[in-house]
Amino acid sequence: MEPTRASRRAAAQTQPKRRRWVRTLGWSVLGLVLVGAGALVTVNLVGVDAGAQASTPPTQTPTHTRLPPTPPRSDAERLLARSADPSLCAVTLTGDEISDGPILQRQGDLYGELPIPAREGFVFAGWYATPEAAGALAIDGRVNRADTVQCTEREVTLHGSWSTPEANAAENARIPILMYHQFTTKPEGESGWLRGNYAYIGDFDAHMAHIATTGFYQPSWLELSAFIDGQLFLPNHSVIVTDDDADQTWFDLAVPVIDKYQVLATSFMITAHRQDPAPSPYVLRRSHTHDMHEAGANGKGRMVNWSAAEIAADLRTSAGILGVAEVVAYPYGHFNETSKQGVAEAGFLMGRTIDGGLVSIGTDKFALPVVRINYGMGLDALVSLIG
Repeated sequence: MEPTRASRRAAAQTQPKRRRWVRTLGWSVLGLVLVGAGALVTVNLVGVDAGAQASTPPTQTPTHTRLPPTPPRSDAERLLARSADPSLCAVTLTGDEISDGPILQRQGDLYGELPIPAREGFVFAGWYATPEAAGALAIDGRVNRADTVQCTEREVTLHGSWSTPEANAAENARIPILMYHQFTTKPEGESGWLRGNYAYIGDFDAHMAHIATTGFYQPSWLELSAFIDGQLFLPNHSVIVTDDDADQTWFDLAVPVIDKYQVLATSFMITAHRQDPAPSPYVLRRSHTHDMHEAGANGKGRMVNWSAAEIAADLRTSAGILGVAEVVAYPYGHFNETSKQGVAEAGFLMGRTIDGGLVSIGTDKFALPVVRINYGMGLDALVSLIG
């Protein structure tokens, strides 16, 4: 039976839907196939990459060698690190029972004051350039204020030494303080009532050459003070050179000789009259009072006319100008107990007279004696007085 028109129409309408479903299904299957192929390719590529990684040795992580820790700096290095000044030098102080830390000095300058250590039952015997010199108490190896600071790579070591009270007493050191005044180029000397004050410069040159070349130790005033107290050993072959008044002839004639022989000297300056800076590194400026080098009411110096408070005030003024309160030379050599009191009240350690004699252990610090040098005293006279 042939299909009717209606059935053919229905079949025609149904057939496109079936073809669309088949196409959809086909595309879906094709998509699945492609996805699967892609997955397979991906798996293969991953496998290839993994194989490549497996065949390549792993990159080595760099390792760093650990350096040993920096050792702590020495006391001298720490001291130097505080300043960028390349001329400063750290002086290390060493020796039995010596705990003083390093101190700064300036390369090429003269040594400043060095510590004077204390130790029960012993007397300090000074600082030396080598351990051997320290052990032998060798004068030529002992460092004093006239020595120049010499460093290697900004450091130097000094070696302390000790003596005993018994050995110190046995030395029986007697220290001369030489007192000069004015100077002259005339071998026959000057005329007038001050003739004796003028040392012939030729004699002075011979004196300083003798001191410089025969191994005299040249103590500072602080060392002399410690010696008097029995705290510091000084050899008998020691001397202190001084000049009173800071006369112009001292500057013009004597200081060049001081420089030539590199002898430590003290200039006692009347600061009301002049306040010149030190004319040489070898010259220490010390007080000859500020304004007491004048006669007082009784015709003697103001030092024995003023009260202790007035004396102290004058000396404080002088010390303020000079920058140090240490030792004063009494004007005209006049002093008494009131003078001593005023000197002590001003913070000074010592007073120097014009009385003849030598300084020994126990000497009155406010009545230091001197060896007066007068015109006509040549080298033989000096040697007979100080050796």
